[in-house]
Amino acid sequence: MSLPAWIARGVYRMQEAAMRRPTFAMLAEIERTQWLSRAELEAYQTGRLNRLLQTALAHSPWHAERLRAAGLEATLRDGAVTLADLARLPTMTKRDARENAEHLVWRGVPGGVFPYTTGGSSGEPLIFHFGRERQASDAAGRMRARRWWGVAPGERETYLWGAPVELNKTDRIKTLRDRLVNQMVLNAFAMSPERMDAYLDALVAWQPKCLYGYASSVALLAAHADARGRALHLAALRVVCTTGEPLYSHQRELIGRVFGVPVANEFGSRDIGFTAHEAPGGQMLLMSESHVVEVLDPDGNPVAPGEAGEAVITGLTSAAQPFIRYRTGDVLRMSMEPAMGGQGLHVIAEVSGRQTDFVVAADGRLMHALAVIYVLRAVPGIAQFKCIQHTVERMEVLVVPDAAWKDAARQAVVSGLRARLGDTLAVELRLLDDIPPEASGKHRYVVSHVPLADALKQAAA
Repeated sequence: MSLPAWIARGVYRMQEAAMRRPTFAMLAEIERTQWLSRAELEAYQTGRLNRLLQTALAHSPWHAERLRAAGLEATLRDGAVTLADLARLPTMTKRDARENAEHLVWRGVPGGVFPYTTGGSSGEPLIFHFGRERQASDAAGRMRARRWWGVAPGERETYLWGAPVELNKTDRIKTLRDRLVNQMVLNAFAMSPERMDAYLDALVAWQPKCLYGYASSVALLAAHADARGRALHLAALRVVCTTGEPLYSHQRELIGRVFGVPVANEFGSRDIGFTAHEAPGGQMLLMSESHVVEVLDPDGNPVAPGEAGEAVITGLTSAAQPFIRYRTGDVLRMSMEPAMGGQGLHVIAEVSGRQTDFVVAADGRLMHALAVIYVLRAVPGIAQFKCIQHTVERMEVLVVPDAAWKDAARQAVVSGLRARLGDTLAVELRLLDDIPPEASGKHRYVVSHVPLADALKQAAA
């Protein structure tokens, strides 16, 4: 079932209005502001920054203390804080957000506040809060980015995304809602060859304008189609958008060749929000209206223009729980070039993210690593984790516990992993004080030593 785009767009508008999310008003605003000059856009950022900091001063005691210590309280009263003044504040870490949640969240934010758990790429679970403004900002930013590629709101999209294996009543209602706004979801957590054959059939029948999913999962599906010698007839498709992890050059080539359209990567995270998206021509454009990005060296100093460093981001729509000078752990390099499309948006030259892996269930199903990560991050008491799949029958789980850890958490981890990977899975859970990084210095939070089929291996490399 699909609907004309104008009907699906109307349904989406009604949904957002019912949820008190100003999504379409924000979309109209950022469609206008993207054409401001860089100087005008930075003035726009400055105004939003002052409003965010004023909100933090009034409603987030943890931030208020830091703002006063930096001598910014009086300046904020006049709305005269500049982008350069941000450097007077210390940076904020995930541990800060986790340990000071009740002194950060503004529970009276208009529209309400909603908890969310993240930790998919960092391995350090974090419960944070966001409001309607952040939700609307993310959705509007993605819709604008889709428009760069010729995909309008309400046109058919397919999501290769995490989905429950068994649908309960709530999931069935969500599935109906997805179809009413012309979205079809394919489960990235269970990609057996048979399922992927069905996914390819579904794509051809649905004829989406955009395919969106985890980079490695989309590459895996493309590799499967390639190995099958499957010629896909997707006349409506305009772009494949990838997310969640780095998109490697061999994956980009494979996806583009199999699906026959350009591949556009996005950058962001659950806690800091939708941050940047690739535009036609290959540039990664920052959502400058909603994010201020600083690039810092290991000592916390700004790198030279064009050099790589850690992305420290201020989320300008994060009033419900402000993320101000937030250390993301991602490494990026800003470009000094203007946007090729004429926008005033800032340009990111390169993003280095964290790679996830695939795991293999006892019955041979290939599952995106986030299927395992979701199990661990939902268990209270886990400050950090790493899962190592040695064989389809054995998984080692390293856990750094925090004060909320209880004996029951161990069984929750074991039962959750067995539900995903098979009832006979042997889980070896070890409690540690620290989990060291890989020899490369990077942290990998799911590692599988189970070989994939040769035809699929390059997509998950």
